[in-house]
Amino acid sequence: MKFIPLLWSSLWRKKFRTVFTLLSIFVAFLLFGLLMTIRTAFSFGVDIAGLDRLVLIHKVSLIMPLPISYLERLQATEGVTLATHNTWFGGVYQDPSNFFAQIAVEPGPFLRLYPEFRLPPDQVAAWKADRQGAIVGTDLARRFNWSVGDRVPILGTIWQPKQGQVWEFNIDGIYDGDAGVDKTQFFFRYDYLDENRQRGEGLVGWYVVKIDDAARAQEMAARFDAMFANSPAETKTTTEKGFVEGFAKQVGDIGAIMIAILVAVLFTMLLVAANTMAQSVRERTSEVGVLKTLGFSNTSILALVLGESVLIAVLGGSLGLLAAWLFVQQGDPTGGMLPIFVLPGRAVAVGAALVVGLGLVAGLLPAVTAMQLKITEALRRA
Repeated sequence: MKFIPLLWSSLWRKKFRTVFTLLSIFVAFLLFGLLMTIRTAFSFGVDIAGLDRLVLIHKVSLIMPLPISYLERLQATEGVTLATHNTWFGGVYQDPSNFFAQIAVEPGPFLRLYPEFRLPPDQVAAWKADRQGAIVGTDLARRFNWSVGDRVPILGTIWQPKQGQVWEFNIDGIYDGDAGVDKTQFFFRYDYLDENRQRGEGLVGWYVVKIDDAARAQEMAARFDAMFANSPAETKTTTEKGFVEGFAKQVGDIGAIMIAILVAVLFTMLLVAANTMAQSVRERTSEVGVLKTLGFSNTSILALVLGESVLIAVLGGSLGLLAAWLFVQQGDPTGGMLPIFVLPGRAVAVGAALVVGLGLVAGLLPAVTAMQLKITEALRRA
């Protein structure tokens, strides 16, 4: 008698029970894949944030602006390779539900500071030559069917223009990037904003400073904050990684919430699978005795029960992870609220390990029980 056919026939001995157990595991790992995708979306940018890039914000709050005059002092500081600034715009395109990040930047320093944003040279040149120029991510361009040369009107909310209420921008470039790069953002020139807004001239949102030695990040952060201590706009400096993590946690510690949900779901599935295997072994006590009578060793019995448990977990879990991956390939279902909507390879690897671990742990006790069962006792229960 072959081991694999025996394993397969044992698995389908109770078809309805097996099907429902498979469905339960399928749903659990489908949920695992989707929650890991959401967790990644809320922590986008953290993994690629540079440790040698420091972010200076107002000490009171991120929404408080800083004076443009800080730029020269930052650039003149020993150990600084490059300094620039960003300013949140917060306009509305067509409808308030069409949310996407709009940030005013200095084109040259911005592109040098973030080489992970890839833009063709001719589009870079066009952006630098166009006062009303803007660049957008590939995902954002796809969402609104924009192409290079399009003119985009955006209604001012935080910053009102001197004439009317609408800001006009020209799409001069569409940037791309590797996995993890947010391709749903809209970057335009700070000088266009500063010259044409009704108020706030000479103010910026935050500074980004690249230092020559990431190991000195804490030292440099303290130096920057000391430079502007006791001024009307004191600063709070952190690494870009810390800044991105803090920004993401403004809506709560999504990572911890996702992990807590997954632990609860997987623990429940462990109980369900363990109960299924225990019941299956109890129902097949006489069969185990017969197998031992035919010459199956204790190790073979252990492997048979564990193999059945792992097989049902692998079938259900693999299908769940595959379904999650296929769903994620369809793109962000929220219309842009989750700019990074990918299921990371490491999450799939963790899921695969959990699938196998679930099968082993759920089947371990029933397998040991079956292995230790004596032939006479097994046949007596028949």
